[in-house]
Amino acid sequence: MGNNSTTIGDLNLFSKGGIFTSEQLDEYQDCTFFTKKDILRLYKRFYALNPSKVPTNMQGNRASIVTLTYEEVEKMPELKENPFRRRICEVFSEDGCGNLTFDDFLDMFSVFSEMAPLQLKLKYAFRIYDFDGDDQLGHDDLSKMIRSLTRDELSDEEVEFIIERIIEEADLDGDEQISYAEFEHVVSRSPDFIRTFHIRI
Repeated sequence: MGNNSTTIGDLNLFSKGGIFTSEQLDEYQDCTFFTKKDILRLYKRFYALNPSKVPTNMQGNRASIVTLTYEEVEKMPELKENPFRRRICEVFSEDGCGNLTFDDFLDMFSVFSEMAPLQLKLKYAFRIYDFDGDDQLGHDDLSKMIRSLTRDELSDEEVEFIIERIIEEADLDGDEQISYAEFEHVVSRSPDFIRTFHIRI
């Protein structure tokens, strides 16, 4: 009998009523690139990462308080193989440590959605690659980026060679770093950027 009540509870858990108020869903829909159905689907994904921590009622301020740890979020198939998974979570987390509330989680998926505009994707890509947060992609940022992309399989000399080529190609003002404007100039010409800066829900 206990199993039947759990199954019935699970069926009712994700019905349209109760998880969010209609005002919350309207607000989420207004500030993301998702439909209400998409938002509920993302809530199910968030809930599945830790059902004992995520409440079945996210009304009020729960969506901005209930937090999943980076270790819980990184298990998602969409992030598990991404070499920047920690940086992605850090950039989207309110605490900067990679722990995500539902609001953070929704923001992250919204930016990575097919509907998000190029300028928004560029802004967040730059933040993800700017490891030290100084609004420039300097030598150390580029080194970390290359080592992440290549899973640290290149020699120091090879990494230095690639950094020099990147600076040569992208550094328009000669300051040996890449500003956001320089990053935007180079990356926006790459047709692969939009395709790769995307997570399907």
